[in-house]
Amino acid sequence: MNLMPPTVMTFAATDPSSGAGLQADILTLASIGCHPLSVVTAVTVQDTLGVDNVMVFDADWVNDQARTILEDMQVSAFKLGMLGSVENIAVIAEIMADYPDTPLLIDPVLASGRGDELANEEMQAAMIDLLLPQATLITPNSLEARRLAFHDDDSDEAENASLQEVADRLLAMGSEYVLITGTHERTVDVINTLYGERGIVKTFKCERLPGSYHGSGCTLTSAIAACVAHGLTIEEAIAEAQDYTWQSLKHAFRPGMGQFIPDRLFWARDEEDETRKN
Repeated sequence: MNLMPPTVMTFAATDPSSGAGLQADILTLASIGCHPLSVVTAVTVQDTLGVDNVMVFDADWVNDQARTILEDMQVSAFKLGMLGSVENIAVIAEIMADYPDTPLLIDPVLASGRGDELANEEMQAAMIDLLLPQATLITPNSLEARRLAFHDDDSDEAENASLQEVADRLLAMGSEYVLITGTHERTVDVINTLYGERGIVKTFKCERLPGSYHGSGCTLTSAIAACVAHGLTIEEAIAEAQDYTWQSLKHAFRPGMGQFIPDRLFWARDEEDETRKN
């Protein structure tokens, strides 16, 4: 019997290094047994060191890519990454509004690992106003979470606010759940914390690995989307996705002069090694 894999539609910018962005989403989704549907929001010039240039797609092109596929296929989950412009955010929000029962997972990409700006203040405001109210889960790291939570506040309050206060602000913007990842926090282990309307839902801890990784956030959110598409609850999906992401980072490789790239197909090479041993 030939069972059809669940489909996940991802909106993201390309990354020719395949470390992050659309290519990272596709690799992750396929690795976890989903069929990826990819909508290009922008084309980037980048390597493992950082982003050098971005060509943003016209919003009509983004809309047509998505609508054409959605008229043809049923989607089990949506995943959003780098969106490129306010116009793209607006058109994607309109699309999401037509599929309110399909889980929406958002990785709010605001900057590259090197610090290259990928979402200005207007784009952040548009995400908050148009997309967060429709989100099932958003997955900012602690730096992104603070920027979004205090995007319209010029005071020093953001620096002194606890992650609980940050999460409360983000939840008030409409997302059902917020997962704040702890890679940028000064903790021995990486602690990712899931927040819901009643506060902390669950904490997920994993060993902090040495090195700097290109596309770890894309990998985690895409992995959660894949697990949700397979029918797992949010808590179950995060636990499975965190383990998968950690393994991909543990097996990461450094093909260039910059960050390590997660090996999203680590399990395939483990199987190859076992085959050779036998």
